[in-house]
Amino acid sequence: MGLLAKAPPARLSALVEALGPTPGFTWLRAPEVGGVMMQGRMGGTGGRFNLGETTVTRCALRLDSGEVGHAYVRGRDKDHATRAALVDALMQTPRAGAVEAAVLTPLEAEAEAAKAARAGKAAATRVDFFTMVRGED
Repeated sequence: MGLLAKAPPARLSALVEALGPTPGFTWLRAPEVGGVMMQGRMGGTGGRFNLGETTVTRCALRLDSGEVGHAYVRGRDKDHATRAALVDALMQTPRAGAVEAAVLTPLEAEAEAAKAARAGKAAATRVDFFTMVRGED
């Protein structure tokens, strides 16, 4: 779900369209925009604190075959939330292997490549500090 929520909306759209015709579905909860409070932790391990609010879009749908898909995505993109919920529901069908290969695997590879590029860019600015022994001891 995190992979779908963090995927660039245009890329997710292209991958979902490549799957073929969209199966029929009914809304359990039509896409709606709301807000949530984000929390942070000092140093990643300390006590929680309220960091700020962000906008999210959520939805839930049921495929005509009965599988239910849910999605929460940051922002106001209702189509992005719909596609993420559709993929979630399709992963519960016999087409799960094809959906994983066509949608999730490319998104995961692209996310890893972006993470490695960010890490490489940050590593280029890294400064190592050291202390020289002066021999007066």
